[in-house]
Amino acid sequence: MELLGFLVDFILHVDKYLETFVATYGAWVYALLFLIIFVETGVVVMPFLPGDSLLFVVGAMCGVGLMDYSLTVPLLLAAAILGNQSNYTIGRYFGPKVFHWEDSRYFNRKAFNQAHAFYEKYGGITIVAARFMPFLRTFAPFVAGVAEMTRSKFTFYDVLGGALWVGGIVTAGYFFGSVPWVKANLDKIIWAMILIPGLIVLWGAWKGRGKAAAKLQAGG
Repeated sequence: MELLGFLVDFILHVDKYLETFVATYGAWVYALLFLIIFVETGVVVMPFLPGDSLLFVVGAMCGVGLMDYSLTVPLLLAAAILGNQSNYTIGRYFGPKVFHWEDSRYFNRKAFNQAHAFYEKYGGITIVAARFMPFLRTFAPFVAGVAEMTRSKFTFYDVLGGALWVGGIVTAGYFFGSVPWVKANLDKIIWAMILIPGLIVLWGAWKGRGKAAAKLQAGG
């Protein structure tokens, strides 16, 4: 429970934690950020790390001179691409065995099913769209590996999605993070960046389930 409380506090006040880390450890913040982005995108059991809000806050810190924008963007882009490549490789290795795994503290079966349904409907573009959706972001490359998408095709979507995600959100933070209204309402913005994509995913899953049930009834 203490770890969960810390994670929630870190996600909602990531700006304060990063500012403290920069003041204490300086350039080591780049290594920390690389690790967070790589783990969130590259380890299928770590879908709860604060990707979107973290990138926005990092951009804001670049905007006020606490971090180097020209170093941060390519570094975090590399972390996002390599993380997805790692996740894809894990999916290719385990393949069809995944469909028999049960939900556990290390594997979120529901999130996997949602990502798989999204992938089946939209194919490769899922890799790009999922970058902006918590939980799906972690499972989409894994699902692509399970579905045996070719490495070259996956890499194309991986790089494109990573560039839009990292470049777009860090740049938004760079230009808007220091605006007084944004600074005053940063906690609300973080909540919005978590909840809105999550609601979109839930709505899509509910809609997909409704269509599947209708097909089943029509077939019966």
